[in-house]
Amino acid sequence: MGAMRNTLSRRDFLALSSMAAAGLCVPGCGKPEDPGRYTDTDIEVLAAQRAREAASSGKGPFGPQTYRGYRGLAELPWFELDTDGDLFCAADDFPTAIDFHAHFGMSVFLAPDVDLTVATERVEHLLDCDGVDPGCRLDLDVYINANFTEDGLDDLRDWTLAQGTIGSRVAKTHTIPNLVREMDASRVGEAVVLPIAVGLPFGDDLVDRWRAAIAETSTQSRFHLGGTVHPRGSDRVAELGRQAAEGARIIKLHPTVQRFYPDDPEMMEVYEACDRLGLAVFYHGGRAGIEPESSHRYALPRHYEAAIASFPDVPFVLGHAGARDVDGFIPLAQRYDNAWLGCHGQGVTKLQEMLEATGGERMLFGTDWPFYHLCASLAKVLIVTEGKPEQRAAILRGNAERLLASVGAA
Repeated sequence: MGAMRNTLSRRDFLALSSMAAAGLCVPGCGKPEDPGRYTDTDIEVLAAQRAREAASSGKGPFGPQTYRGYRGLAELPWFELDTDGDLFCAADDFPTAIDFHAHFGMSVFLAPDVDLTVATERVEHLLDCDGVDPGCRLDLDVYINANFTEDGLDDLRDWTLAQGTIGSRVAKTHTIPNLVREMDASRVGEAVVLPIAVGLPFGDDLVDRWRAAIAETSTQSRFHLGGTVHPRGSDRVAELGRQAAEGARIIKLHPTVQRFYPDDPEMMEVYEACDRLGLAVFYHGGRAGIEPESSHRYALPRHYEAAIASFPDVPFVLGHAGARDVDGFIPLAQRYDNAWLGCHGQGVTKLQEMLEATGGERMLFGTDWPFYHLCASLAKVLIVTEGKPEQRAAILRGNAERLLASVGAA
């Protein structure tokens, strides 16, 4: 990749950044695909999940859970609107949460840096349910991406591309002061923030820029900064060592953006390094349904099992609990003590199934901010754990404390 710096034109750079931002592969970075890795049956499973979810929404144990925007969550007993009409959590009978899945505003490659130290009047979430009045339809009983309209998905693609090219207006609102303000309003005390290495020739240093911004804003007590490497990076093992030495305890890997199979033999070197360094691996799990279809093949449940089984001392967090492939990920958490389920995105009926299957052990609260308001994820956990204070405390905080205490000690 190094030679590209001196030979690619600006137009080539723009094309490369656009592909990477959309989760597509930079030319030359992949391998010929095995057709057995992704079959017609796999495609049919995703289509069936979408249809089944749409048909069953509101018919589960919690009934209809549809609101007008994030502000509409004030209909629930735990939330209110302040004098400015902003949503906040008014309940105080559960511990402040640890958000195990958050991000700051991203800018890579040609995009100008996002100033993460600046507060803005409001956050423009990527699903900006409060950007219109009345707010957008928000259904808590479906996988959260199902709440995007076609226009919203078009906007999301444009904003994602802008994060690697001209810069994103929306990403400029995804700053540390804005996140802290929303955390305070949502009873979230700490957050694990997860950068992603895209694998571009330059401007791919989110870990270092985010660390500097956290130091500049003196918010070290609020954030656990994760690390990341690109699966095909020539310096990936050395980079893991550097990031671990600088305090990283969680490494983010994103099969659909970075376009790799988690069980690729070449990945074993990465997991071995994580084992040696005492690092946990946080995967984006499963197919979310809004990424390019060409990247779906990498995120099937069966591609994750070999890593989890081969490295029993490495905690593997399965982000989104497998997203729309959740039914294939819950069994992984049941079979392996080192597999953890991120709760973010799942609807309340599916969260209830996860709770029944696991007893709440190794379930981690997460929000995927700035895609969504923190309270959208919090509301789901509160609904599902009503009358279950021990499980509520474990999911919101206790499990995360236990995991964080177990890593980074090598």
